Amino acid sequence: MRGISTWAVAVRKPSAEQRAEHEGEALDPTEAAEGAIEIQSFPLVSFTKRHRLARLPLIRGIVALGESLKIGFKALGISANAQLAEEEDQKEIGGAAWAGTIALSLILAIGLFFVIPVGVTSLFKDSLPNSIVFVIVEKVIRITIFLTYLWLISRMRDLQRVFEYHGAEHKTISNYEAGLPLTPENAQQFSRLHPRCGTSFLLIVMIVAIFVFAPLGTPALPILIASRVIGIPLVAGLSFEVLKLFGKHRDKRWAQVMMWPGMQLQKLTTREPDLAQLAVAIAALEAVLAVENPDQASEEDRIGMEVVA
Repeated sequence: MRGISTWAVAVRKPSAEQRAEHEGEALDPTEAAEGAIEIQSFPLVSFTKRHRLARLPLIRGIVALGESLKIGFKALGISANAQLAEEEDQKEIGGAAWAGTIALSLILAIGLFFVIPVGVTSLFKDSLPNSIVFVIVEKVIRITIFLTYLWLISRMRDLQRVFEYHGAEHKTISNYEAGLPLTPENAQQFSRLHPRCGTSFLLIVMIVAIFVFAPLGTPALPILIASRVIGIPLVAGLSFEVLKLFGKHRDKRWAQVMMWPGMQLQKLTTREPDLAQLAVAIAALEAVLAVENPDQASEEDRIGMEVVA
């Protein structure tokens, strides 16, 4: 959970009985840990607070998303290390391994969602009437790849608990925003879908890219590929502003209509959590609330919290 001046990670550790049962080996990804909840909190000073330029529209979105990615990868590392077998605790996953993982992930994401769609569309660009149609076809291919990717990973057995915790995060945030006491029972009442979810943001990115790249026309393939890669920060910054606008007006009918596709997409990346998972999400949020009150923060201070998950 990310706040204004701090962020926290809560992880449920395997119990002593589970460690004994597995004879020192890590748990199966589908098995729920049954031990105590371990919480780690970290101070956070956003780049947007240190530099006025970083608070400008478009730039603030790029900065906030970069910070969210950094926090997200660090949280994944903490979670993975928490599940190591007891005798492996001294052999935690190091920074070099995570740096390699992040680099490979970014290369695959750029290749899969940016390079391949424009490359495939370029194969028959001479038969397309204009650059607008070219970009629309490219985006249809990109969105198709994106939806197929989400559907495939949603079917992976090892990721089911990850998606359940994703749902727990959304429910806990909604519980807090509703002003109700933070309890697993209260959180369970809320939807596992949230308007500021990163899944919704990714769909907005796909659509915004149409308007960014259409004016560039259909130059040679190397220039097309370079424009898609170089244009990622601009598309991300614009998409952030769109998501921020929707979040600000989410009680308006027009905003709800525009957010509906992204909300439905979250049904692929979230699952209904149990009470034990909600307790973990609440523990992370309470660690943030013990340090600060996000409701008292200014709109500028809340920039990094626009994408909740």
